[in-house]
Amino acid sequence: MQEQLTDALRALKARMEAFLAARVTTKDDDWADSIGRAVSMQAAADDVVRAVVQQARQNGATWQVIGDALGVSRQAAFQRYGKPIDPRTGEPMNTTPLSGAAELAASTIEDLASGQWTRVTEQFDPTMRDALSEDALAAAWAQVVGLSGAFEGPGEPEATRVGDVTITNTPLSFEAGDYTARIAFRDDRTIAGLHILEGQMS
Repeated sequence: MQEQLTDALRALKARMEAFLAARVTTKDDDWADSIGRAVSMQAAADDVVRAVVQQARQNGATWQVIGDALGVSRQAAFQRYGKPIDPRTGEPMNTTPLSGAAELAASTIEDLASGQWTRVTEQFDPTMRDALSEDALAAAWAQVVGLSGAFEGPGEPEATRVGDVTITNTPLSFEAGDYTARIAFRDDRTIAGLHILEGQMS
C-alpha cells in the first residue's frame, strides 16, 4: 500500500512539474493545453486520495470516518473508493461504469421527451419488456407532465456501477417541478430499469 501511495505521489509531482514547465513555453491564449494538463493533475491527485483511502482501510478506518473526511456519506465514499466482493464468486466486483452510459441516458431522455416510445422500449431487456409496455411508458411520462408542466430540459447525467448494471441519474427540469431520471443499463447496453423520481438527487 505504501508503494502504491509513493507511486501516486510521484506521478502527481511529475504532472505538476510538466504543467509548470508548459506554462513557461505556452502562449497566454493557449488555454486548451493548460486545462488539459490541469485535468491530468486532477486525475493524479485522485489517485493519491485513492491510495490514502486504501491505506486507511488497511489500518482499520471505517467508511464513516473516510466519508466524513471527504465530505460525503459513507456510501458515497465506498462507491467511489471501495472494492466490493461479489458474494456469488468471491471475486472483486467490476466497479467501472459502462462506457458511454451518460450518452445512452441522454439519448433515452431525448426519446422520452419527444414521445418516441418505441425507440425507448426497443432498448429494454426481456424483463423490462414484460414489465413496461409502450402505453404504460407513455402514460407515466404524461402523468409527470400533468403534475409539473412542460419538460424544459435535462441536466448532466451521473453514472455509477452497481453490481451487474450501470445506474445513471439525470436531473430533469419541468415547468413547475424537478425530477431525476434513473436508468439502469446492462453491459450489453440494454435498459434494465427506468424510473422518473420526484426531486433531484444531491
